[in-house]
Amino acid sequence: MLQMTIRAATAVAGSLGFPSKMPGTSYGISAHHCKIGAKLHLIKGSTCADCYALNGNYIYPSVQKAHAKRLAGITRPEWSIAMATLLLARHGMVKGRKPHRKIKRSGRGWHRWHDSGDLQSIDHLTKICAVAALTPKIRHWLPTRELAIVLAYIAQGGIVPPNLMIRVSATMVDGQATSRWHWTSGVHFEHAPIGQVCPAPTQDNECKDCRACWSFDVPCVSYHKH
Repeated sequence: MLQMTIRAATAVAGSLGFPSKMPGTSYGISAHHCKIGAKLHLIKGSTCADCYALNGNYIYPSVQKAHAKRLAGITRPEWSIAMATLLLARHGMVKGRKPHRKIKRSGRGWHRWHDSGDLQSIDHLTKICAVAALTPKIRHWLPTRELAIVLAYIAQGGIVPPNLMIRVSATMVDGQATSRWHWTSGVHFEHAPIGQVCPAPTQDNECKDCRACWSFDVPCVSYHKH
C-alpha cells in the first residue's frame, strides 16, 4: 500500500529518472553540490576532473530545475516516505499498478542513486537507507566518494539495508580505491583495470544483463575512462 499519493510524493521528492542505458530508475541532484567531487574536479587526473554531469543534458534549465527540487526535498522529514512511494509505484510493486512504461521488464526492481551528484550529509544517507528498507524488493546501488559520511553513519549505529549496495569510488584515474570499505569502483585508462571491468563499452554503452554494480559478490568494478 502506498504511503502517499503519487502527486504528493512528487511534490516532496521530485521526479525519478528512467535511464535508457541502465535498468530501472535513477535519482540525481546537481553535481555542483558535490562535496569531495567539487574538490576533485579541480585536480587533473582525478575521476571527477572531466565530470559528465556538469555538461551535456545536465546543463539544460529543465534538468537544473529538477535537480534543485530534489535537493530541496532531501531536507523534508517525509522525503523517505515520498521516495519509497514513487519507487514502489514506478516499479509496479503496488497492487493494481503496472511498471512505468519506460521501465523495461529486465529493469524492474533496480534503482541507481546519484547518476549526478552525491551524498550531502549523514542525514541524507540515513534517509536513503530508510528508502531501501521500505522497498525491500528493489535493489539499490549508491556510488559515492563521500566515504567519511558513510563511515560516520556506521559509527553512530546506522544500518545499511541488505538491498542497498554502497560502492565507494576511487578518486584518481588508474588509482587504487580505498581499503576502508569492501565494495568499491575505479576508472582505468592507461593501466590495467582493478576488479571486474564494466562491459558497457562493448555493448552499445548499456548494462544489458550485467548487474555487477549492484552485486555484493563483486568487490570492485572498473570503468573505462571515456
